Amino acid sequence: MSLKNKTAATMDAFHRGNFWLVQPAGRGHRAGMDAMVLAAAVPSGFSGDAADLGAGAGAAGFALAARCAGARVTLVERDAVMVDFARQSRELDRNAIIGERITVIEADVSLTGKARRQAGLADRSFDFAIMNPPFNEAADRQSPDALKRDAHVMGDGMIESWLRTASAIVKPGGGMALIARPASLCTILESCANRFGRLELKAIQPDPGKNAIRIVLRGIRGSRAALSVHPPLILHNLNSREFTADTDAVCNGLATLFGD
Repeated sequence: MSLKNKTAATMDAFHRGNFWLVQPAGRGHRAGMDAMVLAAAVPSGFSGDAADLGAGAGAAGFALAARCAGARVTLVERDAVMVDFARQSRELDRNAIIGERITVIEADVSLTGKARRQAGLADRSFDFAIMNPPFNEAADRQSPDALKRDAHVMGDGMIESWLRTASAIVKPGGGMALIARPASLCTILESCANRFGRLELKAIQPDPGKNAIRIVLRGIRGSRAALSVHPPLILHNLNSREFTADTDAVCNGLATLFGD
C-alpha cells in the first residue's frame, strides 16, 4: 500500500530538470548537494549495474542514471516511507526514460550473508556501489523528527558494515564511492583495507582557504594500488555565495567529480 497520502511531499527538479524527485515535505531527509556530488564520483563512461546504498528518496541513484545512459541503478533503502517516495519518483511520467533503469528494494544495508542475498543484494552482482552513510554521531544534537534522525545518525560500526556490504556485492575490479564528513576518514580507510584499493580522495571545501566540510572517497574492489589525493572541489567563489563553475557543472550532471 502506498504511503504517499500519509506524508506530505514536494516534487523537486534536479540536473536542471533532467529528473525529478518526490521527497518528504517538512520532515525526513531531503536530498541536496551531497547526493549530486556523490553521483558525480562515478566515471562518465560508466555502463552496468550500480547500487545506491541507503538511497533515501533516491537522489544520488537518479542522478547517476540521468548522467550515464548505460547505468542500471538499484536503490537500496530500509525505511518504508522513503522507499515509497523513491518508487513514486520512478513512476513519474517526466522520469519515464530514467525510471526504466531504476529498481527499488526495501532492505537494510547492514544485512549479511543469506539475509542480504535474499533481500536482493547478491554477491558480486554490481559493477559500482555509491553510498552516503549517516554521519551525525549519536552524541550530536538530534532532530525530533524520527524519519530525519534515522537518516542522519550513525550507529556503532555503521561505516564498517556498509563497506562490508559494498565489498560483498561489487564485482572484483568494480568501483565504490562514498561521501562523508572528514572526521570519518580514518574509520573509512580502515574499513576499506583488504576490500578496496586504488583509493582516490577529494575534499569538498565551502570557500577558498576554508577547511573541508565533506570528503569523497572512491576505490576499486580488490585493488592494491596506493591512495591518491586530488585537488579539492571549491563550492563557492571568493567572497560570494555563488557556486564556482566546477561545482555548478558537477551538481547539474555536466561534469564528473574526478574528471573522468
